[in-house]
Amino acid sequence: MNLLVVGRGGREHSIVLKLAESEKADRIYAAPGNGGISEIASCVNIDEQNIDRLVDFAVEKQIDLTIVGPENPLLDGIADRFHEAGLAIFAPTKQAAFIEGSKQYAKDFMKQYDIPTAAYASFTDAEEAKTYIEEKEAPVVVKADGLAAGKGVVVAQTTEEAMRTVDEILVNKAFAEAGKSVVIEECLSGREFSLMAFVHGRSVTPMIPARDHKRAYDHDRGPNTGGMGAFAPVTDISEATLKFAVEHILQRAADGLAESGCPFTGILYAGLMMTGDGPKVIEFNARFGDPETQVVLPLLKNDLVEVFLDVLNGRAPELRWEHQTCAGVVLASKGYPGSYEKGALLPEMHPGVNTFIVHAGTRKTTAGLVSDGGRVLLAGAKGQHLADAVDTTYQWLERNVGSEDFFYRNDIGKYQ
Repeated sequence: MNLLVVGRGGREHSIVLKLAESEKADRIYAAPGNGGISEIASCVNIDEQNIDRLVDFAVEKQIDLTIVGPENPLLDGIADRFHEAGLAIFAPTKQAAFIEGSKQYAKDFMKQYDIPTAAYASFTDAEEAKTYIEEKEAPVVVKADGLAAGKGVVVAQTTEEAMRTVDEILVNKAFAEAGKSVVIEECLSGREFSLMAFVHGRSVTPMIPARDHKRAYDHDRGPNTGGMGAFAPVTDISEATLKFAVEHILQRAADGLAESGCPFTGILYAGLMMTGDGPKVIEFNARFGDPETQVVLPLLKNDLVEVFLDVLNGRAPELRWEHQTCAGVVLASKGYPGSYEKGALLPEMHPGVNTFIVHAGTRKTTAGLVSDGGRVLLAGAKGQHLADAVDTTYQWLERNVGSEDFFYRNDIGKYQ
């Protein structure tokens, strides 16, 4: 089969690595890909949001299946366009993907279908939002309604911080169109975990749970990022909790989307908080999580191409998992998630026997690999226990990364 993976980050590199293991994969293309992906797939210089060119390319190269990694092309309607062209694609339609594209829509959807989540209110007027904050009192969570690359969420510990965030979003337009409205939620407390599932209509097949570390610095300090590291599975989440999350969250979401006329096909991701009242939804995503995918897929024993085909053909795949733990730590550009410079030369890095490297923001040049994004790569390892995987990963980082151009958290997976 000829396969096309749309995207350029670590998630897409992980998908390509897994697809490359399949005997069914004859040729793998990535658009646009990155420095690491180019070593195992044919990278084509097509932006992930240039849907017209992607459709033309898929027709020209007789692509049998396209897999979409990032959220933006989903919200631009890439699946709809591929369907119109008679092309197979593993991705939700634009309407179904809106569960990620608008936080207000997602909250209203959860309320309608009785999916457990935090209490909330939505506002387009800054003064009305501030009045609500004063009534509820901090801490509260302030979210820009639309897509903001994982950075449009602030957990405000004080009323003043919450009000500043409202001004930043609604008045200063820090997130442009994504900040046309804000959602203000109660601040849930507990342990976060991510649960992804292969979904086709009302058929839901969950993966193993993962835990992402979103804050930039050690001990969960600093601003939110797209993710600074992750591990899977999450052993402090019981089987009973996972069963509840599948039945009352993922299944209800799939059923609700089908009932509302926009059945979902693809990866449905639930970012969850384990509260004293059980798991509650922090957010839904309409695609593989990043960096969770980088630590979940290495533990999957199935042929990923077969899994995609089973799901598209209405068959619930029987997923098989290694009895190990996988951990990954993100190497980021200095300054991320704020302003940072690209083009920093990466040292020559080779994975060890038990480690692996997933590229995110890298680019090949005549001088070697250079940084090309905020999150540059993820170093990971598998081990019998979480501590084994974490220790192996950090030992590799200490041996291979000494540049002042990059930084990484030192506590990924070291506390749960």
